[in-house]
Amino acid sequence: MKKIIILALAFISLNVLSAQIDETNEYVEFDDRKNIVHGVYIGLGGHYGRMDGEDTVLATLKLAYVANRQLEVGFAVTGFYNDRPNTQPNLFDGNEVILFGGYGGFHVEPILFGDRFISVSFPTLIGGGIVTYKGIDTLENEDVELVDKDFDDFFIVEPGINILYNFTRFTQLETGIRYRFTSNYNLSPFKGRDNLNGYSIMIGLKLGIFNMGRKKKIKDNF
Repeated sequence: MKKIIILALAFISLNVLSAQIDETNEYVEFDDRKNIVHGVYIGLGGHYGRMDGEDTVLATLKLAYVANRQLEVGFAVTGFYNDRPNTQPNLFDGNEVILFGGYGGFHVEPILFGDRFISVSFPTLIGGGIVTYKGIDTLENEDVELVDKDFDDFFIVEPGINILYNFTRFTQLETGIRYRFTSNYNLSPFKGRDNLNGYSIMIGLKLGIFNMGRKKKIKDNF
């Protein structure tokens, strides 16, 4: 009788231990979650391109969230500047004319091979902006106001392609090319130049945390 009781207790203990191991294994599988990665960053970039028929310098500031190194969503703003000789002195005083302004909007960027050192992405900005001209009298070193309206607004869609270099979990370098599609604007005295369409090349630096909230796999000690 005692042997039967001992065997029964041993059998029950083995079943309890086996159930605990199974529960632990299930917990490990649930906790892993395939190492989903989240991130957030601030990006600074410089561009060179053509705008309104002239060489143009642009600068961009971005704030974005990164989902699993596969998609960025956020906001971006860009300022731009160029100058040229004044070709219409009968309408506009000043020896030189400066075109400047800015645009901003929603930024979305799908990413391919985001877990590798070099990856590829396809950024797109959708938003709006303003543009204006200002005359510069180089002889008198004075600003000259526009004859007609001071500024005009425009709508912009700016797609592109990037090569990303993932140096560390905190820094990323981006290089790429963009093309601006903009609605027409109307500013005196350059009414014949009615949009800001054109290419630009860019280089930028992203600073942030690109693997915030990463899940680490728990080792099975059983």
